[in-house]
Amino acid sequence: MKFLILSDTHRNLERAAEIIDAAKDADRIVHLGDMSADARELSRLTKREILSVNGNCDFDFSDGNYKLLETECGRILLLHGHREQVKSGLLRLRRRAAELGCGAVFFGHTHIACVRKENGFTFVNPGSLTYPAAGADPSYAVAYTRPGGLSASVVYIEPGGALPYEDIRQSER
Repeated sequence: MKFLILSDTHRNLERAAEIIDAAKDADRIVHLGDMSADARELSRLTKREILSVNGNCDFDFSDGNYKLLETECGRILLLHGHREQVKSGLLRLRRRAAELGCGAVFFGHTHIACVRKENGFTFVNPGSLTYPAAGADPSYAVAYTRPGGLSASVVYIEPGGALPYEDIRQSER
């Protein structure tokens, strides 16, 4: 299964809509918060189903703060990450994943993209298309699940660029 993963769009939807429109081969599209209303609007604009969770800027403390996804490679935890204080490290996130029986976590909040594998867990943060942090280029992530494993990469977009999905350079930084 192929996942297109977005986070922290903060009401700037043009680039995200272009990427979703171009990602016709994505089986699932995930938006990891800030703003969950963006996911609803992107779904309306692109006519694609988007699975979303709330972020710290959503001011909604309902059960939409995290979701569990059952996949062929095991359970994946989807959340924004603010409650797990991911800006201070991944320890709380790893504990949360372990409590819920997840081998992978898709999260946002830091605006810094990463794909990390440690202690049997895979962490995927797509960064931000709108306000990337630490001098990074705007980014999103793509993940593939298969029986027994998950692979992911971050896709960086040249600053100011709105390149077609297929033409965007990919790398794991």
